[in-house]
Amino acid sequence: MANMAYISLICIIFCMQPITTFYIPGVAPLDFKRGENVEVKAVKMTSTKTQLPYDYYDVAVHCKPINGTKYKSENLGEILRGDRIVNTKFKVSMDVDIRCQPLCKDITLNPQESATLGKRIRKNYYVHLLVDNLPCATKFQNVDTHEVLYEHGYRLGLYTKQTDELYLNNHLVMKLYYHKESEELYRVVGFEVEPKSIDSKRITFKDDGTCAIENGQEMQKINPKGENTVTMTYEVEWAFSETRWASRWDTYLAMTDAQIHWFSIVNSVIVVFFLAGILSMIIVKTLRRDIARYNQEDSDDVTEETGWKLVHGDVFRPPRGKNFLAALIGSGIQIFLMSFIVIVFAALGMLSPSSRGALITAACFLYVFMGLIAGFYSGRIYKTIKGSNWKRTAALTATLYPGIVFGVGFFLNFFIWGKRSSGAVPFTTMLSILMMWLGISFPLVCFGFYFGYRKQPYDQPVRTNQIPRQVPEQQWFLHPVLSTLMAGVLPFGAMFIELFFIFSAIWENQYYYLFGFLFLVFIIIIISCSQISIVITYFQLCGEDYHWWWRSFIASGGSAFYVFVYSIFYFFTKLDITEAIPIMLYFGYTLLICFTFWTLTDMSAAAGVIIFRQVEQKSIEYLLLQTSYGEHHWTPPKGHLDNDESPLEAAERETKEEAGLDKNDLKYYDKFEEKITYDVNGKPKDVYYYLARLNNAQQKINLSDEHQNISWSNLHDACDLVKHENLQNILRKAEEFIKK
Repeated sequence: MANMAYISLICIIFCMQPITTFYIPGVAPLDFKRGENVEVKAVKMTSTKTQLPYDYYDVAVHCKPINGTKYKSENLGEILRGDRIVNTKFKVSMDVDIRCQPLCKDITLNPQESATLGKRIRKNYYVHLLVDNLPCATKFQNVDTHEVLYEHGYRLGLYTKQTDELYLNNHLVMKLYYHKESEELYRVVGFEVEPKSIDSKRITFKDDGTCAIENGQEMQKINPKGENTVTMTYEVEWAFSETRWASRWDTYLAMTDAQIHWFSIVNSVIVVFFLAGILSMIIVKTLRRDIARYNQEDSDDVTEETGWKLVHGDVFRPPRGKNFLAALIGSGIQIFLMSFIVIVFAALGMLSPSSRGALITAACFLYVFMGLIAGFYSGRIYKTIKGSNWKRTAALTATLYPGIVFGVGFFLNFFIWGKRSSGAVPFTTMLSILMMWLGISFPLVCFGFYFGYRKQPYDQPVRTNQIPRQVPEQQWFLHPVLSTLMAGVLPFGAMFIELFFIFSAIWENQYYYLFGFLFLVFIIIIISCSQISIVITYFQLCGEDYHWWWRSFIASGGSAFYVFVYSIFYFFTKLDITEAIPIMLYFGYTLLICFTFWTLTDMSAAAGVIIFRQVEQKSIEYLLLQTSYGEHHWTPPKGHLDNDESPLEAAERETKEEAGLDKNDLKYYDKFEEKITYDVNGKPKDVYYYLARLNNAQQKINLSDEHQNISWSNLHDACDLVKHENLQNILRKAEEFIKK
């Protein structure tokens, strides 16, 4: 009681302390005094029709300041987004209205500049400006609902498809809003732009440096095939707003309010939790019934074992492709940790849209440093599945996923470079990313892998049999492709609504801010994927198929197929992309997201050694082993080839396991290597054979549990025992090779 009273007193003391607030670095409010200069910066020009951003000064009508351009030093996220923040010629002072100020007088555009400007207007490009890190927006009203909405930036110009005419928005009405924290301090809380197209002939200049606009309807028409003379002007209007600085982004984040269906999101959450609960009940109930039946001790009624109980001695048999499986699991852990931490911090408001480029930057650095944990678990899993070549697997874990992403990104970047877009990642930035990967992530993954591989492997509750059990023919619904597609439905059902907003943020230049819902959906996807993997694995084991390692890994990968199908639907229904390079970028990046779910191969392989001896100049004798299962056939020592082994390494290992002969007991002939190919259950299988001489002809052969007898036979007798014609031909070739 005394301890509880002491703890309560401490809590009360802390609660009584003065509460202070703090601002995240880089997003603190900036105070202005009346008449103080308010800098207007440009970010870029964007279009949903091309998905290729361009620098603000890509078009000649945006005249440069007299003192030259100064580009802001940007973070990694801003560079990857294509932002190129630069100063402009606009002159704005706090709470000082300006009526018609000329920006550029009588700009003469040559035919090439006119063609570039016309192309940008035709592709519906938007210009993005910044004031105090607040982007400009254009206000408009929904025709059906009469709701006031905003779109990012302002249109560079207008294009009338019926008459094929182009008009330039050469006059900007900047409406800026401020909030006063005190009598003398102002804060910018709103930035609207109303673009207008005014014929330069209607603009007259005054002696005081200002301008006037005559009444009329004539607009600034652009001839894309000839010269044009253009005058750029602007005006500034200041107004007081009740909106506080902390809430000034609410207007921008409500831009997609017309398409938000909160009820659908909540409904999806409830349905997924309900289905996950049903799956859990089914699994628990079924397992309890099977285990109870299995544990019944009734001497009068002996129940025959069926289903998953028959494969308990094979369920932890190491899978094929150990190195790829461990590498993919490690990459998945790395991506999972990065995503989880980024979403949590974004939900807490630390990676809001006001922190320009912070989300992408944080994701890149977190992915790099999460390599240590990913390498550790990848190494321990590789040790558990009895992998031996840990160095190569560690390197594969560090390079598989980032290598493909970097390679595809580098390839697509060539095409963006060719378009001279600001979205092209500069070569120096690519070198920096490469150094982050090879200089930080790669060593961390290998370091973690080393310690993970040195740890004790995960405990396996049952012992693995020496002889693998034959897998019976499976039901149609247990086919890997079909079961994977069925398993992907539930995770996709949990994410497809959020997928719409994510796609809108990426491809339609919208702000994504529903990180709270995204965190909830992320947790639901984890739960549903775990449930689905368990169900698929359980039904697979009930079908006496113990090759569950890869199946459980890709079970939820079916959702990637549905994501790609949805991306095709989104492309044709929401986007208006017509050019080849933007289409390639869209599908290239979409496929990049989905590629890890479909890395499977159907090729299997094995290797063996033809061992011979010759006692006191007698005939050559070959070692054959008789299996203790199946048809008890005779073969030389051989076994399955793992993906992280060479055929010779597998042959040496199998010879040691099956006959007890180490490679030091044998003399291998490097120039002899033969391969035979045959079908096993409709899949091609390659078997490599090598030739070796037993150093001590009297050495004892130690059989494994997989074999029951040995035979030292001459060529004639050996061919009679092995039966298979391909292996008989290899024995004859070996005889010829030895005699030479």
